[in-house]
Amino acid sequence: MYLLGLSLLLLALKYFEIGPVAAWSWWWIVAPFGATAAWWAWADSTGYTKRKAVEKMEERKRERIEKHKEALGMRPRKPR
Repeated sequence: MYLLGLSLLLLALKYFEIGPVAAWSWWWIVAPFGATAAWWAWADSTGYTKRKAVEKMEERKRERIEKHKEALGMRPRKPR
């Protein structure tokens, strides 16, 4: 996501001819878009994206269970 933000920032600077970016070649502006696409392709093909989504759901589930236990007056179990 950071690469996409950088890409959009560079594109805006080039388009509106702000600062030294206005003199750069368009290849320097387009390169971060290619890197972003490569990152997303790698993340999807290796399962990184799905793994992070599952980890996030598991964390939310764990927090919800702990919240309900506290509401019932049960102490959370200590890790073994």
